[in-house]
Amino acid sequence: MSPGVPDRGGPGRRVAKVVLLLESSRASGRALLRGVANYAHVRGDWSFFWEPAGLEKAWPVLRKLDADGVILRDVGRVEEVVKLGLPAVVVGHSRTEVPGLINVVTDSLSVGRLAARHLLDCGLRHFGYCGLAESGIEATPWSRQREESFFECLGEAGYSANAFEVESGAHRTGWRRELQGLAAWLVNLPRPAGVMACNDDCGQQVIEACRLAGLQIPDDIAVLGVDNDDLISGLSNPPMSSVALNFERAGYECAEALDRLIRKQAPPARRIVVEASHVAVRHSTNLFAVEDSLVSRALRFIREESRRPVGVDEVARAVALSRRTLEKRFRSALNRSVLAEIRRMRVEHICRLLVATNRPISEIAGDLGFEGPQHVARYFRAEKGITPREFRRRSQTS
Repeated sequence: MSPGVPDRGGPGRRVAKVVLLLESSRASGRALLRGVANYAHVRGDWSFFWEPAGLEKAWPVLRKLDADGVILRDVGRVEEVVKLGLPAVVVGHSRTEVPGLINVVTDSLSVGRLAARHLLDCGLRHFGYCGLAESGIEATPWSRQREESFFECLGEAGYSANAFEVESGAHRTGWRRELQGLAAWLVNLPRPAGVMACNDDCGQQVIEACRLAGLQIPDDIAVLGVDNDDLISGLSNPPMSSVALNFERAGYECAEALDRLIRKQAPPARRIVVEASHVAVRHSTNLFAVEDSLVSRALRFIREESRRPVGVDEVARAVALSRRTLEKRFRSALNRSVLAEIRRMRVEHICRLLVATNRPISEIAGDLGFEGPQHVARYFRAEKGITPREFRRRSQTS
């Protein structure tokens, strides 16, 4: 039995034995485990056999455990689990989907698009993508999908990007040589450039390569990772911005689906999708990459004053331009209006408060100059398509 997941099955009620073959060394694995534990607290009748090393380590004893179900990564002998006839949920990583099982898949298309939009909103006009090379059995289809989605979104905005691939950990032949190759690619990008890395590990490599090449972050190269792993971001200097994924919510849905299979009921879905929720903004993308110095000043003013309602006329006065001239220069530099940028930055400020604090939405609304929670909800929904409450729920399980 895992600590913190009490057996509340009650007298005479059978306790389900669930095998968890999920690592805890990564933020994604820990979030999946939290989601499973949250569901187990609700059910109150599960016990766990947990092997963080995965299926290869657990395989010799798996048949002897008399387990009712298993949640595992898609590495090693996944097909053998299918043959056992054991109710199973498989979390995708190195392949697309495993037939016959419930599959957890990351929405890599939404990841790539969210990353592209973030870098575009930074005012960047040159872009790169750093992904993982596919090497034999260690396939990385998700890296390719993120690259394609990133390129597609940039193309819709009228821009293109260059791509570079690094070897995954098990296939690295020389760390220093690989870093030098990555540094050479970064040096040849037109600057300033925004680089999306396929995950945080890769993003940390990009940051190290920038240091090797003498490139400044974010002024020369803005770097954006994926997974929002606090540990890896902390190892990066400067701290790395990252696309956050809803793995905790997926873990809860994994457990719910497995529970239904164990009870001989139809699962809610054969496919559980891990969605991109938001970008956790840190120093590595904290910039306004526009050539027009007055537009840059206006952007800085809007960001600094995002706690309160600011009008277009006030922004124009702050940079000593007429409203008409400021609007024209904004359109030329960013392809959006001053008012649209004010709304975007206000909403991003709200997002940061929703993610970083547990303050009531009514309190946030009052502090930021809104008339009340209904007003801030309408304002937020017009920009994000969801309510502040829903955004907080999604982001706090990422």
